[in-house]
Amino acid sequence: MTATAVLTARALLLDMDGTLVNSDASVERVWRRWAERHGLDGDEVMKVVHGRQGYASMALLLPNRPMEQNHADNARMLAEETADTEGVVEIPGARAFLASLEGLPHALVTSADVALSTARMAAAGLDLPAVRVTAESVGASKPDPEGFLKGAAELGVAPADCVVFEDSGAGIAAGRAAGMRVVGVGPRAGFHAPDVVVRDLTQVRVEAGSDGTIRLHVTERSGHAGA
Repeated sequence: MTATAVLTARALLLDMDGTLVNSDASVERVWRRWAERHGLDGDEVMKVVHGRQGYASMALLLPNRPMEQNHADNARMLAEETADTEGVVEIPGARAFLASLEGLPHALVTSADVALSTARMAAAGLDLPAVRVTAESVGASKPDPEGFLKGAAELGVAPADCVVFEDSGAGIAAGRAAGMRVVGVGPRAGFHAPDVVVRDLTQVRVEAGSDGTIRLHVTERSGHAGA
């Protein structure tokens, strides 16, 4: 069962991994190797890492380890992830969706750094938005709202007038904490109560209003968790 919802915004803030780019295979390879090195259960690690910066995931998984070690380890992990783009592809509909945003206020807000976001978007054949908030731009990882609030500020749009596209629990929580509405993308999103949920970006149509608004026609999956 599906239903069509219409959301009106003045700017869109887009996560990358799981939202525009399917990088799950690379994320799994790198983080399962990390889990093995630290004697952790790979399945449990994978429940934590999506949406967060690496150091923040490490802080949850190794709570007694000094944060400076997490930051150093995260730098190595980012380099591994940047070098591993095998299997990185666009989320269905992402290329057309980004093309439909040309000339409209939108920004990439990702927990990846500049190098990783550039590598993954290129591997997926997607153009980077002109406005980008990456790991280097913020002092706190999602689920902190800093990245989304910074994206809204760079676009000159009030948070309440922004719609976030996200796939992860941490990202959806960040969008909500920023006072924004959230479109959940993909199978993970439905478990975290976004405003609407889509299977992929083929279910979103963008319409530019003459008054500067953006109308999102969203073909929503019925139900949320497990839907």
